[in-house]
Amino acid sequence: MNSEPSWDLYRTFNAVLREGSLSGAARALGLTQPSIARHIDALEDTIGTTLFLRTPRGLSPTNAALELKPYTELLASTSAAFLRTAEGRAGEVRGTVRISASEVVGVEHLPRILAGLRQQFPHLTIELSLSNAIDDLLQRKADIAIRMVRPEQQSLVAKRIGAFPVGLHAHRDYLARRGVPLTIEHLSHHDLIGYDVETPAIRAIAQHYPALNRAAFALRVDSDVAQLSAIRAGFGIGICQVAIAASDPDLIRVLTVEFDIGLETWVVMHEDLRSSARCRVVFDVLVQQLSQVAGG
Repeated sequence: MNSEPSWDLYRTFNAVLREGSLSGAARALGLTQPSIARHIDALEDTIGTTLFLRTPRGLSPTNAALELKPYTELLASTSAAFLRTAEGRAGEVRGTVRISASEVVGVEHLPRILAGLRQQFPHLTIELSLSNAIDDLLQRKADIAIRMVRPEQQSLVAKRIGAFPVGLHAHRDYLARRGVPLTIEHLSHHDLIGYDVETPAIRAIAQHYPALNRAAFALRVDSDVAQLSAIRAGFGIGICQVAIAASDPDLIRVLTVEFDIGLETWVVMHEDLRSSARCRVVFDVLVQQLSQVAGG
């Protein structure tokens, strides 16, 4: 490598990887397709490596491109964090705060909380990343995360807000058709809604409740929101947060004693953001509001 590539080339490379095509990257970055192609050619010439193979279906990343992907994603997240930090003014609650949360928390709990934040702080902008994956705060992919696992990194500020009670629920119409299960074993005679891909958290639950295994599910989907929608539609019996089901009179909890677990939950941010007024305010409001829901 004869010279350091321009940061614009890294940004373009990341966009092409993310979008899968020159045209998609051009739309995402607001550039022309020829400009994107020139950036990729220039990056390949600078580092002396072929990054994409041109095929009739578009661009296919080479092994070299895939090896570089984590580093360009880190550059992109760091650049975004730099801009969010630069937006704020000392002591003022203004600028952008990026929050990472699970689908259900983001859809069912956060909108009301974020609406209140915006009313109180009209110069505050929220970016909400809905994912069940654990975003790495150390790489600044988010400023604040709501996690269902205990954070291990020492450089993070974490506040436990309690445990969201979770139970088995079904629509009253489904139970009227199929009957109410009286034991865990009776679930084998029902249409169950569950996961497709097993995660460590799901594996822990399945060990305690063997009846809730992948083979038993009539509907398999990894989206918690899709599972909740299926329960509300009367497809069958599935796992749902008790607080969410309590707001819908048509959702009935079954096997209350036999299946009763809590999702331990933390609000987490990087310790470097403690001096940021906007991050501190958002962190404190999330802790206070979500603690009420979780019974913390």
